[in-house]
Amino acid sequence: MKTFFEAHIWTLKNKLYRMAYLWVKDRDVAQDVLQAVFEKAWQRKEELQKMDNPTGWMVKSLKNESLQYFRSIKKIEPIEGIDFQAGIEEDKEGVSERVNLVFQFLEKLPDKQREIFELREVEGLTYEEIAEYLEISLDQVKVNLHRARKALRDYFRVRNEKSTG
Repeated sequence: MKTFFEAHIWTLKNKLYRMAYLWVKDRDVAQDVLQAVFEKAWQRKEELQKMDNPTGWMVKSLKNESLQYFRSIKKIEPIEGIDFQAGIEEDKEGVSERVNLVFQFLEKLPDKQREIFELREVEGLTYEEIAEYLEISLDQVKVNLHRARKALRDYFRVRNEKSTG
């Protein structure tokens, strides 16, 4: 039988690594940041077990640890300026044209919409987890995600109209 830590915390390692890599843009640093977060989580495992949203705590800890890394090298960059494509490990030639168009489109979205879209659609966070992580209201998450999705639909509608007519 798995412990709470193995079942609920350790299973987040791949998702958290991808997020760390998106922020710090260095595989070794991302691993170090993730290691520090898991060490803190291990030290607080009983407390995490009692939390309503341990995933949100892990994401917030990852964000804080990433910011701490940038402070330590005296290079603070806003997390909102994530380069989404930096985390894509696949060769672009192997990715469909439609997916490439989505990535190009995402670069044009306002930072907040892009970040919320990525956290929801790529990382699979719940609306509540996103709100807690970004320290914004649930309504702001919903509005920004709706706007990003609508803009994406409109973008493809216009592209389809241009290609067919």
